[in-house]
Amino acid sequence: MARIPETRGGGEVAERIRRRRPGGRLRPIDRVLLHSPPVADGWNTLLGTLRGGTALRPDLRELVVLRIAVLNGAAYEWDSHVADAELAGIGPKLRAALRGDDPPRPDQFDAVQRLVLALTDAMTRDITVPDDLLEDLRSRLGTSQLVELVVTVAAYNMVSRVIVALGVDSPAAPR
Repeated sequence: MARIPETRGGGEVAERIRRRRPGGRLRPIDRVLLHSPPVADGWNTLLGTLRGGTALRPDLRELVVLRIAVLNGAAYEWDSHVADAELAGIGPKLRAALRGDDPPRPDQFDAVQRLVLALTDAMTRDITVPDDLLEDLRSRLGTSQLVELVVTVAAYNMVSRVIVALGVDSPAAPR
């Protein structure tokens, strides 16, 4: 249940968010963040960049988002990304594997996906990342994409924490 009422979503910042959103519709998280237009604007810029302005493979990004949603109990985040994950090739079997409490089995994901999930788990659960994991990812992705990946994990941890703390309702929840 939402702890903060949604705004109506007016003004320049709301219009910028609508331009980024498919179909031009604000989501519940947007309507909550618009209580602080500067925060909503910065959020929109950062997440818009991470979603469409990096070289990171979409399947890797969506693995990160869905795994964080599971680890942090953020149903809204999961529900908001299922369609994007499907488009990125994360089908029902892989999504089911991500929902497990244990780390996904190695045979379910390719080598880079396994490393990305290990990074996501490390950053979300422990904060610190083993040197060998970071180096292995850098050797496979390059420095630029490694930075994009780490920032994506950090950003979607932020998203999940805001969603959970403010009780933002899942888009799939009855309204």
